[in-house]
Amino acid sequence: MEPRECYRRMWIIRLFEQKVDQLFGEGELRGTSHLCVGQEASAVGACAALRPDDYATSTHRGHGHFLAKGGDPRRLMAELFGKETGYSRGRGGSQHMACYAIGFLGSNGITGGGIPIATGAALAVQRRGGDQVVVCFFGDGASNQGVFHESLNMASLWKLPVIYLCENNLYAMSTPVQKAISVPNVADRAAAYNIPGVVVDGNDFFAVCAAVDEAAARARRGEGPTLIECKTYRMVGHSKSDRRVYRTREEEAEWQARDPIPRFRDALLAAGHLTPEEAERIPDEAAREIEESVEFAKRSPVLPIEAALEGVYA
Repeated sequence: MEPRECYRRMWIIRLFEQKVDQLFGEGELRGTSHLCVGQEASAVGACAALRPDDYATSTHRGHGHFLAKGGDPRRLMAELFGKETGYSRGRGGSQHMACYAIGFLGSNGITGGGIPIATGAALAVQRRGGDQVVVCFFGDGASNQGVFHESLNMASLWKLPVIYLCENNLYAMSTPVQKAISVPNVADRAAAYNIPGVVVDGNDFFAVCAAVDEAAARARRGEGPTLIECKTYRMVGHSKSDRRVYRTREEEAEWQARDPIPRFRDALLAAGHLTPEEAERIPDEAAREIEESVEFAKRSPVLPIEAALEGVYA
């Protein structure tokens, strides 16, 4: 992706999430949602280093990953509204959406649930003789699940083309990472499986992109997986009902000053990849696109009752 498109996608993610938060507050959307405001650089930075035919698996906080991989905000919004034009025809909601056409293998409501899926997808690529890679997004809390260790061990043994990308936003729901993990960094755990472990500033687009690019090249050479830890922060609560009583407003202000979007904008301006006029215009265009996605979702039909059981197996 060229720099302007990356900047646009970061704004699409930010404004999409803020609009979803607003719609929940107004009673337009029901259920729950987990937003990724503040984590845009890790999503877009990672996907910018991928080829269109590469794959990604996601988490319960997956809207940003989906949009970064090339998802259509209209269909994503329609899914949240429970409409037939959504990616899962309105039946999956926030945590159960996929689009194989763009290589997005699905968000997942189970903590760490995408890790074995990514590992299996990488095994399939290897057995087919392809050279795609799989990026597996997960959070710091998921790194304490048994399936994390099982998957990294298997991927290392078989040299699978998978990149395990941990978005360490410092809290697993309300549990601080230092109270749940016995090593300074999640990436330190890579040593147990004889694979590279890399720590990057997850709010720095260029750092994330470079780390994923190097890991992807390594995987395509048949050298196996890499564990990348992106240190980042969610500027909102764990879910829409979270009042964030477990962290201070001073901490939030400190991370707000490290907001990835202004940092990326300033870097692009300094490098001449973005003009001041474009820096102003792109967020406005993204805002209009998000408003159009809401109108599209509202106009879309609900899945007919006779189709409710299609694709359901027991």
